[in-house]
Amino acid sequence: MSDDDYSATVLGSHWFSGPAQPQEAVPDRVEGSVLRFGPGVTASMPAPFPVTAPPAPQRRGAGGWRRYTLAAVVLLAVLAYLGWQRFGPGVEVREVAVTTDPQGPACDAAADVVAVVRTDGRPGTLRYRWLRNDGTRSEELTERVPRGQREARLHLLWTFQGAGTYPAKAELELLSPARRTAAVEFTYRCSR
Repeated sequence: MSDDDYSATVLGSHWFSGPAQPQEAVPDRVEGSVLRFGPGVTASMPAPFPVTAPPAPQRRGAGGWRRYTLAAVVLLAVLAYLGWQRFGPGVEVREVAVTTDPQGPACDAAADVVAVVRTDGRPGTLRYRWLRNDGTRSEELTERVPRGQREARLHLLWTFQGAGTYPAKAELELLSPARRTAAVEFTYRCSR
């Protein structure tokens, strides 16, 4: 090409008409994984690069579950522990004692009778009732014991009125989780 043949108009004509629109190539035939395009490409021409099919993915059989075994065992252990804490053995009573002021209440006053129930610290519910030697029996009562609390205090307020002497006995009857009883005796004295 000589300098006389050079034309800026011819070379730059694509700037005025816009870039050439790409044409979508459609393969004229497919042979295995090699696609051949356009005229002049024949089946007899070798591919310019080696064509090999990728290896088929290996199917994971029984070995696939092994990857999740440790996670599943840990999850089951945590669930078993939480279930045992929530639904496992409940509160266990270790000791029950009932006390009050040994002097007894003053005239026209109430005796504060206190039952101390010692537990193992597990959560649960205590069911109990109070019995008095005057023939009075309370309805069934409950006390919720939260986790970690090793002692529950149950109160009975017994009111006395008038002059006289009365030998009193208050008994705690623990109904559950285990049947136990404990009592205390005191004397009400009032001389006016």
